[in-house]
Amino acid sequence: MSQTPTRPTGASSVGALFLIAFLLPAHAVAQQSSADFFRGKTINITVGFSAGGGYDLHARVLARHFGRHVPGEPAVVVKNQPGAGGLGMVNSFYSNAVKDGTELATFDRGIPLDPLLHGTQSRFDPLKLVWIGSADNDASTCISWHSSPVKTIDDLMKQELIVGGTGSTANSVVFPRVLNTVLGTKFKVISGYPGSAEALIGMERGEIHGFCGFGFATLQSLRPDWVRDNLVNQLVQLAVKKNPDHPEVPLALDLAKSDADRQAIRLVVSPNLFARPFAAPPGLPAARLEELRKAFDATVRDPEYQADATERGLHTELVTGQEIEALVRQLYETPKEVVERMKEATK
Repeated sequence: MSQTPTRPTGASSVGALFLIAFLLPAHAVAQQSSADFFRGKTINITVGFSAGGGYDLHARVLARHFGRHVPGEPAVVVKNQPGAGGLGMVNSFYSNAVKDGTELATFDRGIPLDPLLHGTQSRFDPLKLVWIGSADNDASTCISWHSSPVKTIDDLMKQELIVGGTGSTANSVVFPRVLNTVLGTKFKVISGYPGSAEALIGMERGEIHGFCGFGFATLQSLRPDWVRDNLVNQLVQLAVKKNPDHPEVPLALDLAKSDADRQAIRLVVSPNLFARPFAAPPGLPAARLEELRKAFDATVRDPEYQADATERGLHTELVTGQEIEALVRQLYETPKEVVERMKEATK
């Protein structure tokens, strides 16, 4: 006489479930766990600048596509916290942001150098920030308004150019001060602008006559008529290599007269290699970090994201979180004498 099979109960049931879980591939369990965590949640991306500038635009385009690549497809929301190029925001974010992957931030690419070159206002360790990736690798340029007598880098060695700054340690302040010290340019920096969008308005109003620290693609995106109609002069490039689309604009590194000068310039322009950085606070679980990095990489490679960015005039180039992490460590191994010289230059 046949008997109907019985289902395991009690300890047997628990043992069977444990066996099933054990036999599942580890990556499948982790994927399910991440999906369960992010499903129904919101990832907040805080921008250390006001709305309308390059960092804000990159964050908003990323946000439209990022959630599709994160397990569980969470919502993604962008918020702005301007001031000092994002330094105050990073200080708060580093200590207070929720460390579960739902809080990310993007800020001035020069911020990771702040504890090295300044330190008095920074309350974070760039070596402990969790780098998710960068949406671009870009050369910066300094520009002057068309009516300014300063139209070339040679002019800038002889005549003063008043430029706007977005914070005491932002690139828009650091770059001109370093060029003054190393190359002998004559920038005069007026700080206090919440972001590049306000600085551009200041140029149109005649409050300032230039800005130092725009990415070439960002300038083209924010003010295409300025480029088309030659309303600004592009004076110098700040990067470790020239933007291939602008070979006519001199590279600051090529203008250095000694190895010491080249080391100094390289230190401050190297962060352009991660032109639009995105980070999480320290303490993010390793498995969650892996998922967010995978999602970020997939987003920047996504044809829909790239088309969206191109439509808005944004240049994109993936820099992985691992690459940013390695470069930041390398920057913090810069010889002490170079760091001390740049500390003096950026005071």
